[in-house]
Amino acid sequence: MTDAASFALPENFVRTNRETFGEAGGRWLDELPVLLAEFAARWDLTVGPPFAPLSYNYVAPATCADGSPAVLKVGVPRYELLTEIEALRLYGGQGIVRLLDADPERGALLLERLEPGVMLTTVAERDDEEATRIAAGVMRRLWRPAPPAPHPFPSVADWAAGLGKLRARFAGASGPFPAALVDEAETLFDDLLGSMDAPVLLHGDLHHFNILAAERAPWLAIDPKGILGEPAYETSALLGNPDVPAILALPQPGRFLARRIDVLADELGLDRARIRGWGVAQAVLSAWWTIEDNGTGWEPTIALAEHLAAVKV
Repeated sequence: MTDAASFALPENFVRTNRETFGEAGGRWLDELPVLLAEFAARWDLTVGPPFAPLSYNYVAPATCADGSPAVLKVGVPRYELLTEIEALRLYGGQGIVRLLDADPERGALLLERLEPGVMLTTVAERDDEEATRIAAGVMRRLWRPAPPAPHPFPSVADWAAGLGKLRARFAGASGPFPAALVDEAETLFDDLLGSMDAPVLLHGDLHHFNILAAERAPWLAIDPKGILGEPAYETSALLGNPDVPAILALPQPGRFLARRIDVLADELGLDRARIRGWGVAQAVLSAWWTIEDNGTGWEPTIALAEHLAAVKV
């Protein structure tokens, strides 16, 4: 059972889904109370108010019939949720939250609830190097050989190809981005993809907000994208998190980023140049994704890319 249908949806959550998914997002929001009630009944759950803040998915704590804690996650059915479900199935709870049940066609997941569930940001606030080491440890537990085809996972090359849409949008130019930086990002993607190690299954978005303290392991990941690439690519999401403006406000952002690269390279046995290179290229791609999504707010990510590009390796 659930009272979730009576909860008022946050304005940002409603706006994000309508802007991102258009009419499909609007229909999904209208159907959400029925969906929540349906899955609460199907999986015999008592569902509480949602976690805050919500972004694209409705995520709420739940209690199973046997009293065990869980999390109900429901989103607009889409490819990204399909790859998350498949990644969680393949990981089988190793280094990551357990998938208890799922309905891919309806965009619903029933997940283990991680307790106490505090984010890695709590460590980063007092000791960034320790937080980076913890994140590296979670990365090591997640990487495994790429599954045989057929599988639903995109590759790093698939994501990198999205940068071509920037050129298409601006008639071959770099739009609002510094031309030299876009040129460097394209060159880095070409070089790194051409020399990439054998691909493994990566989380794809492993940063401080997606690593939580848990009881069955000190730290576990949540919300995998599921992507195939070399291990060094995984570090790119961590470099600019949890707060790009805060990094940019430091007296020497470049030194801070260089230290993160050093720690990741030491902990993971990876090449510093590849960590830095993936970081630059992915930051530019992420800034482009921001323009695709809403057209604004890309400036801090481009500034981060410029600082990463200046790091000596």
